[in-house]
Amino acid sequence: MVFAAPNEALARAEKVLGAAPPPLHASVAHQVIGIWQRDFGDTRLALDHLRRARDLAAGADSADREADVLATLGVALVHAGRTRDGLAAFERGVRRGMGHTRARVLYRRAYVWWVLGRHGEALEDVRRAIPVLRQADDTIWTARALTLRATVHLALGAVDRADADFTAAEALWDTTGQEHDKADAVESRGLAAFRSGDIPAALKLLDEAEVRYAALGTPTFVLNIRRCEVLMAAGLASEALAEADAAIAVLDRIGGQSTRKAELLLVAARAAQSAGDAQTAIARAAVAVRLFAAQRRTWYETHARLVLIEARVATGRASGRLVGEAAAVAEKLASFGAPAAPEASLLAGRIALSLDWTADAERHLSVAARSRHNGPPLARMTGWAAQALRARAAGSTRGVLEACRRGLDVLDDHRMTLGASELRARATAQGAELAALAQKASLASGGPRRLLVWSERWRATVLAAPPTRPPADPALLGDLTAFRVIAARAESARMEGRPVAALEREQRRLEREVRSRTLHMRGEAPGGGDRFDVGRLLAALGDDVRLVELAVLDGRVQVLLCGQGRVRRFEGGLLAEAEREAAHVQAGLRRLAHPGAEARLPLVEAAGRRLEELLFGPAAAQLGSGPVVVVPPARLHMVPWALLPALRDRVLSVSPSASSWLRARWTAPPPGGRHVLVRGPGLASGGAEVPPLAQGYGSGRGAGGDGRPVVLEGDGARVPRVLRELDGAALAHIAAHGTFRADSPLFSSLRMADGPLIVHDFERLDRSPYRIILSCCDTARFASVGADELLGLVTALLPLGTAGVVACSAPVNDAAVVPLMLALHKGLGAGLSLAEALRDARAALPGDAVHQATGWAFSAFGAA
Repeated sequence: MVFAAPNEALARAEKVLGAAPPPLHASVAHQVIGIWQRDFGDTRLALDHLRRARDLAAGADSADREADVLATLGVALVHAGRTRDGLAAFERGVRRGMGHTRARVLYRRAYVWWVLGRHGEALEDVRRAIPVLRQADDTIWTARALTLRATVHLALGAVDRADADFTAAEALWDTTGQEHDKADAVESRGLAAFRSGDIPAALKLLDEAEVRYAALGTPTFVLNIRRCEVLMAAGLASEALAEADAAIAVLDRIGGQSTRKAELLLVAARAAQSAGDAQTAIARAAVAVRLFAAQRRTWYETHARLVLIEARVATGRASGRLVGEAAAVAEKLASFGAPAAPEASLLAGRIALSLDWTADAERHLSVAARSRHNGPPLARMTGWAAQALRARAAGSTRGVLEACRRGLDVLDDHRMTLGASELRARATAQGAELAALAQKASLASGGPRRLLVWSERWRATVLAAPPTRPPADPALLGDLTAFRVIAARAESARMEGRPVAALEREQRRLEREVRSRTLHMRGEAPGGGDRFDVGRLLAALGDDVRLVELAVLDGRVQVLLCGQGRVRRFEGGLLAEAEREAAHVQAGLRRLAHPGAEARLPLVEAAGRRLEELLFGPAAAQLGSGPVVVVPPARLHMVPWALLPALRDRVLSVSPSASSWLRARWTAPPPGGRHVLVRGPGLASGGAEVPPLAQGYGSGRGAGGDGRPVVLEGDGARVPRVLRELDGAALAHIAAHGTFRADSPLFSSLRMADGPLIVHDFERLDRSPYRIILSCCDTARFASVGADELLGLVTALLPLGTAGVVACSAPVNDAAVVPLMLALHKGLGAGLSLAEALRDARAALPGDAVHQATGWAFSAFGAA
């Protein structure tokens, strides 16, 4: 009962002790309380009760009872960090127990061997226990033993064996009422899904297990550890670090298991390292190493040392000593049969290369490269990274490019199993090293075409295929509706000065629910989409259009100028300097949005000239006189490109990649030509452009059907109706307050009458509008994630059928937006593209600072 209904078992055990029971019964009651405290509470109290249970069992002269308690005590001692005492208790328990009882003791010792990372001993003990438990028809303990054996197999990378044992265990659990063990079985299946590379299934199963544990009121420290591992593999390292640190705080507060604290510190260190926080990784890993060493857990101690070395290298501490330490860790992990051994060999080889120790590097990298053909995707990625580094050390450009191609193909296939665009984008970080190696090899070989191909290979890949459409899940739809209602109530409360803390908590809870359900989606499209073809791009550009792709190698901007049938390379400035200048420009535009800041206009224009020199270098003089398409890296998404002198009077469009520009160019408009005009609440201008636009289109200027646009405003601008009308429209103009969420970009929103219209809503469209104009602030802001990906409203629209978007990357003066929008639509009505119409609209604005800054803040994305 202590696992099926732990709190009820605790209460009944305390009731038994309150009735002055005989020693045998008292021993059982103290053991139950000890188990509860061991797993869900204070380890110190657990040891007190279990020692009392042991003494009472000895006094009752029951060898089997004493053996059973000794096994429970042994587990508690090991979890308290007293490994020698715990193993001694097991030795006595095995000697005292007979038959069925001894099998249960062996199972628990196998569990302890697993906790200690001694997997051979664990498999031997569980092998001895299972036949006896089966013969005794002990369903519960047989299922536990099968689950444990599966877990050990997973630790050793034997996924198929683990699956067989998990399946057999689950069939047995279905015949019992052991709810805690059933939850553990679901959690274990989540771990198996993760080890096989199925991240969406792993997240779904772990979330289900958490719900089951919550119903029992039991802590979830092992679940926390496993979910952190999955989050890191999904590119959500910062979330994994936050979850691990929170679990450590809870464990410290209740005086919980020392072994679990060490494991949580290890996973926190790995998460910090993945998130780029090397100092935090060093601090967490160093404590974990000490705890594991004290607990005699060599398997885990070795893994913690690996993270510690990785973090030290990340701080620039490469040395011959670290090569030796990494090599020793790799050798020890290989002796354990640990799947992380190739990662350690890769690290040793990478450090050796940085020291020009080529012979040592080759030795370690050749070992790591063996993993490239087998195992889960990220393990094969490690192998291909090692192979690429071997080729670079040997001076083989062809070998580097082949290894990078093969490795990124593995990651492409893995990435497309993910249904959520957020996970697809973040997963690209795993390929950043391979993409960078290929770009450097391409640059060294001197071919700008090759550099362009590799710049495109791992840029904006999330746009290569539409995201998996969210299922028609009533729970998800209900959460979205509830989120919208709560968010609207919270916004109203803030505006009226009422308390919002409770509403904000509920909003965050609903956001977690929506996001969680979205992350569970599996991908539907195999592979990584069409391969980029330079010839195809140059043919589409013709003689007049220039495409400028900005690549970044070793911190410096490389300018790839495409057009007139050729690709030329120029060198720009340092990326860090360009980012700082872009931030200054953004600050200047924010000030110019308010009247009275005219004196800052020359300063902003001067910053634009400096930014152009850093970004384009000599290429700025080679742009010709025709249209220009700019393809910036993700870290330069905030640049207002129309401010740059060489682009100011151009037909200018921006695209996340050359590939996405080509797809947008060949996207056909939908039949019918329906126009939709939306005016949301709370705008300073009141969306003043919408009525004249409605009148203009209503007089026959380009609308479909009867010539009149669909106008949604007031109570009519509610999210369900807006989405229904936007689906498949030829043109949508949305005048609504925009909010960018840097912390969760897919919750960036446009305010409608019933609450926010978020990116997750747009992903439910069968086809987003062919052209979209977003006339308010912050609609073209993005979060840079993964290798070179952008998450935000505009990038959500482009894979869904939108060929062109006009949006704003900075705060603007709402009143000044109105004439810009009217002029823009005038150009569209005359048959111009979005980029052409926006160029003419800027030129038609008054020459004062406010209007000029407003024009610069808007960009045309795509190719419509």
